[in-house]
Amino acid sequence: MRIELPRMGHEVTVCPDGATAVAALERNTYDCLLVDLDMPGPGGIEVIARAKDLSPGAESIILTGKSSLQTAIAALRHGAFDYLTKPCRLVEIESVLAQVAQKIELTNKYLALKQRLERLEGTSELIGQSAGMDRVRRLISKVAPTDSTVLVLGETGTGKELAARAVHDQSLRAEKPFVAINCGALPEHLIESELFGHRRGAFTGAEEHRVGLFEVAHGGTLFLDEIGELPKAMQAKLLRFLESGEIRRVGENDSIQCDVRVVCATHRQLDEMVARDEFREDLWFRINTFEIALPPLRDRIEDVPLLAQALAGRFRRNFSPRAEVFSSEAMAALSSHCWPGNVRELANVIEHALILCDEGPILPEHLPSRFASRRLRRTEGPAAGQTLREMEMQAIQDALDRHAGNKPKAAEELGISLKTLYNKLNQAAELSKSA
Repeated sequence: MRIELPRMGHEVTVCPDGATAVAALERNTYDCLLVDLDMPGPGGIEVIARAKDLSPGAESIILTGKSSLQTAIAALRHGAFDYLTKPCRLVEIESVLAQVAQKIELTNKYLALKQRLERLEGTSELIGQSAGMDRVRRLISKVAPTDSTVLVLGETGTGKELAARAVHDQSLRAEKPFVAINCGALPEHLIESELFGHRRGAFTGAEEHRVGLFEVAHGGTLFLDEIGELPKAMQAKLLRFLESGEIRRVGENDSIQCDVRVVCATHRQLDEMVARDEFREDLWFRINTFEIALPPLRDRIEDVPLLAQALAGRFRRNFSPRAEVFSSEAMAALSSHCWPGNVRELANVIEHALILCDEGPILPEHLPSRFASRRLRRTEGPAAGQTLREMEMQAIQDALDRHAGNKPKAAEELGISLKTLYNKLNQAAELSKSA
């Protein structure tokens, strides 16, 4: 091995006994250790144990003349990668070293992809210094270390998934998967398979075995966004998991234990849905163990400058946090808007403005056209006694007027979903009827 392993491209350090091996580990890090089980001084198992502390990334291969199953099991239990019986052929050593190299390569690729994903997703930091956001951060810090089910409430675009991710990142499950699914984005006949998985042939089109998101999230957190859109049949299955910790794949009879923390979110009033028999009362009680309500952006306007600066940094990679990105007039326009689409609408506005402003600061003319129409209205004088809700509806009505009643285009301009637009119009209609 002293002669042949370097010919294979490996750098080799030879140690005559366990004490010398430990001393080498204290000086350098290694990818792999070929360790004899019986040596003078510290034995192979002791050397492997020390390597876990001194060179955590190193894999260990045990070499021994004792070809007993018990010896092999003991070595593997102490973290050995593999077990070879002496005398072993060079081709066997070459094969197992190739496996170690492959594992190292895959580990490095995983770490690189993880870092890339973290850069793309950004941090789970909740931006804002308002009293409402301070309260949200306090609640998250209290509930995160527990395994309690959390219900995040808030209008569309307030950052419910960001709050759920903050709960996960501050929990003891932070190194495990965070898996998110929008319950309203999947056809009803696919939700069960998506959540719980299925076996091959369980239904038409099930051509292969599929692992559900509960299994993917094992050990971590599953975020169920828009839980109010979950069909009643799936509500019963979710309740069963929350009570027993078990899931059952479609087409199978046996249950599987899953260690998953569930965080739910909705913009709907679940208590009203329970009263209309659209949502199970027992499930509502079960997911509402701990409630976090996110304030709409109109209730924390003082956070708009901080959010705008952070969003500009996200969209413009070479942006300096200390750079003057917004003119005072543009920031004043942003701070006077009622933001019916909340932070999501603000993000769309910032991205729109950055496209138009090239490398210079954002000016009022770089903002979407609805801000120009608001400036014109302000020159004529604001409506006396106008409430925030009335301002919001005025912005919606102006967008509808500009697009000749085309609701999809109006929703796109406002930075909100079409569903949110319909909900706000329906709310306004109900208020006008009651008035």
